[in-house]
Amino acid sequence: MTGAGTDKTRPLIEGGPAVILVRPQLAVNIGMCARAMANFGLSDLRLVNPRDGWPRTGALRKGAFAAAAGAVHLLEGARLFDTLEEAVADLNYVWATTARERGQGKRVEGPAVAMNESAGLIAGGAKVGILFGPERTGMDSDEIAIADSILTFPVNPAYASLNLAQAVLLVGYEWFRAAHDEGPRFVTPERSVPASREMVVAFFNFFEEKLEESGFFRPPSKKPNMTRNLRNMVHRMELTQQDVRTLWGAVVRLVEGPRLQAKTRKRLRTPKAAAAEAPAGEAATESKD
Repeated sequence: MTGAGTDKTRPLIEGGPAVILVRPQLAVNIGMCARAMANFGLSDLRLVNPRDGWPRTGALRKGAFAAAAGAVHLLEGARLFDTLEEAVADLNYVWATTARERGQGKRVEGPAVAMNESAGLIAGGAKVGILFGPERTGMDSDEIAIADSILTFPVNPAYASLNLAQAVLLVGYEWFRAAHDEGPRFVTPERSVPASREMVVAFFNFFEEKLEESGFFRPPSKKPNMTRNLRNMVHRMELTQQDVRTLWGAVVRLVEGPRLQAKTRKRLRTPKAAAAEAPAGEAATESKD
């Protein structure tokens, strides 16, 4: 399954810090982590002693691959380790994610600072990893001790526990911003040129006239304030020339009612066609004339 934003014609961004899931409990969460990694160009997935092993067949594998939503290449390339020490052996710098203060005297940073630093380290040739603990308990103090620094999220202190994939997503977002952000992936469609002040004022004068004719300004003593409020609303819209034309046409139709197409068709009909469409009595009268 792939999402609406998937475009296989574009180059796949890869690299970034390794995402190390320590004792993950649910295969479906591993799949969702892979999806979050793919969203933000992370491609090094490492698994340390998953609770149910790393399923290559059966229902657990099916659940993980379905949750990955197209990022199955990360699951297929995931590396499995028996110990955390083995998983981080080739890394030069390691962050440990945790919502709790561990009293280990380590530097603590938010994801934006941590990923900015990581981007600089990786650009200089270093290898960086980020540890994520098991869903229910998080990492223990000995596992945290392996890391160089702690990465924590600015969350509600009364409810600081994040879903595993959500944590990976937040870190991935900050990583992509730090390493690859070039602005929005698509741009706003080009609009018509801005309307001149003369054009906007002319429209508003017409609009105000029609409101006056319809009895909108009641009581009359409030008209000045009502007019100013409406005028300010119009100017805040930053209307284009096409916007003004469209609004002007819409007001005209509201005031004048539907276009009189029936009358136009009637003027264009031939006498013979008109006689054929008229009631029998009228047709007979016309034929006598």
